[in-house]
Order: sequence, then C-alpha cells, then structure tokens
Amino acid sequence: MNGVDSRYAWGRLAASVVICALGSFGMWGVVVVFPAVQADFGISRAEVSLSYTTTMLGFGAGAVLLGRMIDKRGAFATMVLATSLTVAGCIVAALAPAFWVFAAAQGLLIGFGSAAAFIPLMADISHWFLKRRGLAMAICASGNYLGGALWPKLVDVLTRTYDWRTCYFAVAAIMLAGTLPCCFALMRRSPSHSATGAAAVAAHSPASLGLSPGALQIWLGLAGVGCCIAMAMPQVHIVAYCVDLGYGVARGAEMLSVMTAGGIVSRVASGWIADRIGGIKTVLLGSVLQALSLLLYLVFDGLVPLFLVSALFGLVQGGIIPSYGVVVREYFKPSEAGIRMGVTISMTIAGMALGGWMGGALFDLTGSYRAAFANAVAWNALNGVMLWALLIRRSRYLPAAAGA
Repeated sequence: MNGVDSRYAWGRLAASVVICALGSFGMWGVVVVFPAVQADFGISRAEVSLSYTTTMLGFGAGAVLLGRMIDKRGAFATMVLATSLTVAGCIVAALAPAFWVFAAAQGLLIGFGSAAAFIPLMADISHWFLKRRGLAMAICASGNYLGGALWPKLVDVLTRTYDWRTCYFAVAAIMLAGTLPCCFALMRRSPSHSATGAAAVAAHSPASLGLSPGALQIWLGLAGVGCCIAMAMPQVHIVAYCVDLGYGVARGAEMLSVMTAGGIVSRVASGWIADRIGGIKTVLLGSVLQALSLLLYLVFDGLVPLFLVSALFGLVQGGIIPSYGVVVREYFKPSEAGIRMGVTISMTIAGMALGGWMGGALFDLTGSYRAAFANAVAWNALNGVMLWALLIRRSRYLPAAAGA
C-alpha cells in the first residue's frame, strides 16, 4: 500500500534524506570558504559573515514560500525548482566579480533554493507517517546534518586543491547529478489523511496553551530566534575560530564535521523522544543541554578539548530545530503543515543569520570570540524561559480545552 506508514513511505523518506543532505551545501559550505573569500575580496570578518547572513535570510524566505508551494503543488515540482535555483546560485557565486554579487547569490539563489531541502521536505514526510511521525521527521531532518558532516571536508579539499570558485562549480555539478534523480521518488502527492484513516486534525490546539494560532506562531518563532542566535555561534565561526587559535582551516572543517555528525545522532534521538514526551518538552531539553555545552566553549580552547566540546554540542543541539516541526504538527492543522513549519523555522533561520553576524561583529569589536560565546549563552537562556512558560500555560489551559 502506497499510503501512511507503508513501505513506499520509508522509501520516500530515504530519497528525502539524500535530497536534504545534498541541499544542505548552502548552509554548511559557505562557512568553510570564509577565509578564502575574505582574502579574495579583501574584506573584514564581519563583512564576510554577511554572506552567511544573506544565505540564512534567503533560507528563511524559501522555507515559507516553498513550504506553501509544497502544500499546494507537491514535493516533486517544489524540489525540481529548488534544485535548479541552488545550482544556478553556485554558478553565479563562482563567477562573482565583487563580494556583493557573491552574497546576493548566496541569499537569493543558494539560500532560497536549499530551504526546500529541509523544512518543506519535513512537512511533506510528516503526512506519510502516523505511528512514528516524530522519528520520521527527525530522520528526514538528519539529512541536513549528514550534509554538514560531508560538505565541510569536501569543500575544504576542493578549495585547497583548486580554489573556492572551482569548488562552487564542482558543487553545482554534484547537486545536479545527485538531487534530480531522487526527486522522481517524490512524484506521488501526499495521501489524504481522512482517506487513509489518519487523524484529520492536530493532536492538540493552540487553545490548549491559552493562545490563538497566530499568537502561538509568533511565540514559537521568537523562541526559535533565541535558540538559533546561540546555535549559530559555533556552527558559523568554528572554522574561523580555529584559524585564529592557530589550528588552521582543515582542523576547523573537521571540527564542524564532528559537530554535525553528532547532530545526526541528536536528531534521530530527538524524534524518538518527541514521540514519547511531545515536541515542546523535547525542544526545552535540547535548549538546556545546548546552553551547558556553549558554556564549555568559554572554558576550553585547546585542540582536543575543542573537538570534544564540538562533538558534545552536536549531540545535544541537533534535534532542536526539527522538534519545532513536531510542535507544529501537534498544534496546527495538517493541511497547514508546510506553511506553518516554514514560518516557524524561518524565524529560527533568522536567528541563525543574526547570530552568525553577531559573532563576527563581536569578534571585530573585541578581538576575540569570548564575548560572542557569552552572547550566545544569554540568548539561549531567553529561549529556555519562553519554552518553560509554554509548559506552564499548557498545565493551566489544557484541562479547560479538553473539557470544552
């Protein structure tokens, strides 16, 4: 049966993981070429960090618009369009005569297109699972970190062997050859939940939190900004941080790969946990553990300790963002999955973009990353308070909503 929880659903999930991994270049590749791009265009650390900011802003916009498209047009058409945009962006970036062209290509094409390979795909796969929905969504999202484990090392090797421009041409070819065949596995439209016996409504409603749908959307978005400003600090600046400490780009790229490899484990584990305790508690658990790991960056700066702390950071924070998607599926209508997840995650991406820029700006201001890590911890604390408040509201309003 090609329906919910079927063998086809698992095959579709496997294809989605591959697409997610290949499509994650926009997020993970640019941070590795920071030093080379900075030297090529003769710009500051804060300026080159803006290319990550434009990438993530484009990613956020793509998450909303392509999320809406996947609700209306299906995954196949959405992913073919997204792949075409990302490949075109790599080519334009490789030919960029000035930094502003590179930054624009990263945002308008690479960032926007690569967004479809993350949240919209998660929304799509959520329709194909009922019994293990949280796990399936987490496995899909883990493709992003699988790409994060592979792309930094590949980009580093290509950049050192040739140059960053040639690297971008090679990436365009890899994505074109690898992603388009997988898109054909997504040609079937998502099944009707009512026709397959799955729940036609969410397990809960915003009213069970004492909030309107719009208010809950804003609350989740603002909480996401806080956690992702914090999350961006190690992910965006770990390579540059290692260069400043004298360890070199290669060690920084390896550290980023270790971090994202740990994130794969975290994402799968978070899906398993979310199926048992719910999305909000899972996000809060990841947030608390992320704050603790960020504090360790303020204590240790040796090569081996940094590898260990980065591995720990990946193991505890990787499941946070996909768990927001689980919260959306728990509290909003299934027919709104793509757009609701897109809006929620676009806010987390805005946090990543802002956090990436903040790290570079604080480095330029202070000459070190110490203030940047402290800033990350503070924003993480804000996220934890907001999530804890949601749990308090649920304990207060859920009985009333259930009796209504």
